[in-house]
Formats: sequence, structure tokens, C-alpha cells
Amino acid sequence: MSTLLQPMPHRHVLTLPAAPPAVRLARETAEQALAEWGVNPGHPAVAPALLILSELVTNSVRHASPPSEQVTVTYAAGDDCLAFAVHDRHPHQPRLHGARTTGRTGGLATVMELTGTLGGTAVVRGDGDGRGKSIWVTLPL
Repeated sequence: MSTLLQPMPHRHVLTLPAAPPAVRLARETAEQALAEWGVNPGHPAVAPALLILSELVTNSVRHASPPSEQVTVTYAAGDDCLAFAVHDRHPHQPRLHGARTTGRTGGLATVMELTGTLGGTAVVRGDGDGRGKSIWVTLPL
């Protein structure tokens, strides 16, 4: 993934109310952006990437509101990878590695399993003021 060392040529940012419809809108926006950027919708990384994105936005809606009234999704793509971040203003920074489902399906355990299976990376980046965070996922294409 050589594009990790240089800016990705494609980028889109979407901010939505932290409410259940945000999940569908974030996913539809991702599908549209990827199509506009020429990413093959049949690529083996696309369907899992959309599921990962949906799980992260769902987590922000369920667990960060309040205090976060909005969720912001950043989409990016290069020739050999795609990346996205889900940002909210809740101060809790979850542990990604070792995430467990605790008897449920979905959530961060699913995010990490899919990311690892695809050879991608996931990181949590806190806001400078300590009152929010972004979870960034990068996947090879």
C-alpha cells in the first residue's frame, strides 16, 4: 500500500446527525464515491469495507450520542487502497485490538476481524482537546 506514504488523490467528507439514518446515508455515500472514483464494486474489499463502515457509524450513533450530536465520515482512495474514518465527539477511545463481541455479533470485533482478514489497518486517533476521536481504517485494493 504505497499510497499510505503519500496523500490519496480522492477524498470526500460527510457530516450527519448522530441518528440511525446516518448508517444508511454513510454507506450510500461510500458506494457513490467509490463508483465515481472508479473502484470496482465487485472488488473483494468493497463489500467488507462497506460493512466495516456501517459498524463504525452504528457504534458512533449508539454509543457517542450524546454528547456527540454529529458523526463525520471521511472517505479516501488511491490507486491501491481505500481508507475511511468515522469521527464523533465522545471522549471514550475504544481498544481496537482484543475487541470482543461479548455474545453479540457486529461491533468492533467484526471491524477488526474483517480489517485483519483483508490485510488492512485500523487505528484510533484522539482529538487534540481529548473530547472526541476518529477511527481510521485503511484497506488494500
